[in-house]
Amino acid sequence: MTEEKRVFTRSQAAQARLHELVPGGAHTNARGSDQYPEAMTPIITRGQGARVWDVDDNWFVEYGMGLKAVTLGHAYEPVVQRVSEAAAAGVNFSRPSVWELEAAERFLQMVPTADMVKFAKNGSDVTTAAIKLARAATGRDLVAVCRTQPFFSVDDWFMATSAMPTGIPQAVRDLTVSFVFNDIDSLRTLLAAHPGRIAAVVMEAATGTVEPAPGYLEEVRALADDDGFVLVFDEMITGMRWSAAGAQSVYGVTPDLSTWGKALGNGFSVSALAGKRSLMELGGLNTDEARVFLLSNTHGAETTGLAAYLAVADAYAERDVVGIMQAQGEKLRAALTNAVAAAGVSDHIAIFGRPSALVFGTKDHEGQPSQAFRTLFIQELLRHGVLGQSLVISAAHTDDDIAVTTDAVAAASAVYADAIAAGTTDGYLEGRPVAPAIREFAAPRRLEV
Repeated sequence: MTEEKRVFTRSQAAQARLHELVPGGAHTNARGSDQYPEAMTPIITRGQGARVWDVDDNWFVEYGMGLKAVTLGHAYEPVVQRVSEAAAAGVNFSRPSVWELEAAERFLQMVPTADMVKFAKNGSDVTTAAIKLARAATGRDLVAVCRTQPFFSVDDWFMATSAMPTGIPQAVRDLTVSFVFNDIDSLRTLLAAHPGRIAAVVMEAATGTVEPAPGYLEEVRALADDDGFVLVFDEMITGMRWSAAGAQSVYGVTPDLSTWGKALGNGFSVSALAGKRSLMELGGLNTDEARVFLLSNTHGAETTGLAAYLAVADAYAERDVVGIMQAQGEKLRAALTNAVAAAGVSDHIAIFGRPSALVFGTKDHEGQPSQAFRTLFIQELLRHGVLGQSLVISAAHTDDDIAVTTDAVAAASAVYADAIAAGTTDGYLEGRPVAPAIREFAAPRRLEV
């Protein structure tokens, strides 16, 4: 493989300026400069398919695809065209638009396990709305979240459980409790410790790396029916990657409410709260109960996000988008596993997860998870034209993209093998290691875990 020289001069300058203007230098923690090698922080100018270009005119095969929000590829023409048509006719009105009716009908056809849907702009808002409905319906205060799953909301009820609870009153922190995925006794114990007090159980039906154990989701559903809590499935990632109808359709277990976002609009801002009519109508007009102030916001139904969703729904109806991601992900896994093995570092670099949501793991010379070795791997991938905190694929990743990635992983694994032999990343890694995106302190001394 001939290495293409990549420099990051303009990106470094742009990143430095961003830090002067924007807290954290980015608008999402996972996009922060602390998630990338210190001198290699590409600032993107455009994308097409599975590739992106930065301000230094470097190109990369991209993985992660907009934090899993893009499944059809960047600048996917049918989505762009539908959004452009919607924008040309006006994007925000004083009354509902026809886009709201069309999108709601289409969503409920796609997700037949739900009776009603309400759209918004981001995942945190719809998940918090689900909590509000659950508390209203049950008259209970506590929320149980799955602590072995990474993220549910930027709002206080969830961030209180994270490594960044600063600014959240203790009284709010005390209202969220947690349990362990795939451990039904963990949930039973929690319910017994707080009898009749848990309003909602919030969880993903699966993650990219952990499938539900046989019967587990069914047992959670049965506990919800017996105890009376509202079962909420977070479909932010699983929806559109496991199935257009969500993980609930794959595993055959229907939640009371489900929350959607990310790939719903192929990167455009649109999210959804869906579920049982009896719960959803607590935020509507057809109820005799005290009403819930539910997802009332100016931009919740602006037309371009809904138009993007309708174009995405068309794409999923026209071809097997999930099947394509699964097939290309399997090819990617096989090729990269072979490349890592050829370099002799299979014990230190692991490629694993669901094919449509692959990740990589990095261990040091002692076999321990290592942020420094992770950073070295990302650094070498960047040098060879791959931008990826993960290996999350899209339906736009071609065989050529996989070939570029395989070559990049082979080159990165060779350097990794040298560092393993040396017992250190010193002399191989430029700058400090990456750090967890959610952590209490920003100072470099805190970056290692």
